[in-house]
Amino acid sequence: MDVRTAQVAQPESLPYAPVKLTPEVVSILGRYTPRISSAFADRTPPKAFRFGIGDTVSVTIFEATAGGLFIPAEAGVRPGNYVTIPNQAVDNNGNITVPYAGAVLAKGRTPAEIQRAIVDALKSRAIEPQVVVSLVDQKTSLVSVLGDVRTAGRFPASPAGERILDAIARAGGPMSQGYDIWVTLERQGHRASVPFGALLYEPANNIYVLPNDVIYVFSQPQTFVAFGASGGNQGQYKFDAWRITLAEAVGKHGGLADQQADPGSVFLYRGETREVAQKLGVDITHFEGPIIPIVYIVNLRDPSGYFLAQTFEMRNKDVLYISNAASVETTKFLNFLRTIMATANDPIIYATNGYALKSAINGGSTTIITTPTPITGGAAAAH
Repeated sequence: MDVRTAQVAQPESLPYAPVKLTPEVVSILGRYTPRISSAFADRTPPKAFRFGIGDTVSVTIFEATAGGLFIPAEAGVRPGNYVTIPNQAVDNNGNITVPYAGAVLAKGRTPAEIQRAIVDALKSRAIEPQVVVSLVDQKTSLVSVLGDVRTAGRFPASPAGERILDAIARAGGPMSQGYDIWVTLERQGHRASVPFGALLYEPANNIYVLPNDVIYVFSQPQTFVAFGASGGNQGQYKFDAWRITLAEAVGKHGGLADQQADPGSVFLYRGETREVAQKLGVDITHFEGPIIPIVYIVNLRDPSGYFLAQTFEMRNKDVLYISNAASVETTKFLNFLRTIMATANDPIIYATNGYALKSAINGGSTTIITTPTPITGGAAAAH
C-alpha cells in the first residue's frame, strides 16, 4: 500500500513516483530506450573530405603548352606539361604554399576548393593552368577504436563513409563474441552506449562514423536484482542475452511463489530522466536532480499484465520486487503468537511434569516420566 500511495515513512527517505504499467507507458519507454540511433541527430554519411592541420598535401600544376610559368619552352622531351610541387603539410595557420600563388588556405577545404583557389591565383600568369590536389597522409580526419578489440588504434576516415560495425571490423573485431559486449560512441563531447547486439539486430543503431569519432568496445554483464516472494533465490541475476523483458526476468527469478506472492503487486524500481518522467505523467516539480526514482507497478492478476510484461524491456541494474500476499502476513502473525504462547507455557509445562514425576516416585513406582507433556486430571501414578 505504501508503494502505491508513495507515502514516505521517514523524513530522510528518498522520494519516488509510482507509475502503473499500461500500454501507453510501455509505448513511451520504447521511444526512450537508450539507443545510438536516437542519441545522435547526425546519422547521414560523412560529407566530402576536408583537410586539417597536419595533413600532407600533394599539388600538381598543369599548363596547356610549354613556355609558360612552370614549363620553359626549351624544356625538351617531357612526360607532360606539368610540375609536381614537393609534398607539404598543412601548417598551423591552415595554409599550404604554392609558388607564384603564395599561401593558400587548405584547412577546412575540400581538394576541389583548394584546386580552384590555386587556379584563380595563377590564371593571370600561367598558360591555362589546371591543378590537381590530393591527400598523401591523413593526420586529422581519423576514427579511434579502443577497448576490447584485436587491433586498437586510429584509422583514417573513409571518404565513402563507413558505419560503426565497419570501424570495429577495421580494428580486428571484438575480442569475444558474447552478449556482454557494449559499444560506446563519443562525438563532440556527447556519449552514448548500447549492447553490441543492438548494432547487429537493430540496424538503425549502426550509424555512420564521422571524423574524430571515438568508439570504445568493452565487456560488462547486464544484471538485475530481484527480491520478494518468488520460487528462486534472492539476489543478482545476469541477463545472459543482449536484452530481456520483464516477463523473462520474473521467470529467471523463479516465477511467483504460489503460497506467498501477490500477483497484483509486482514492482520494478528504476531511475528515469526528467524528460521521460514527465512523459509518464509524473509531477517532476517535486523532485530534484536529473534522475527521478520511478516504481513501476505491474498487475499480473490481469491477463493483459503478462502481455505488457512481454514488451516491457529490462535495463541494466533494474531492481525487481514481488510482494507477499496479505495472507502471508497473517500467517506470520499467527506463527508469532504461537511462539509467544508456547514460550509463556514452558514454565507451567515443566512444573507440571516435575510434580507428576515426584508423585510417581513417592508411589513406589519404577517408571520415570521424561516426556515434557502437560498432565491433567491429577498426578499420574505408576501401575
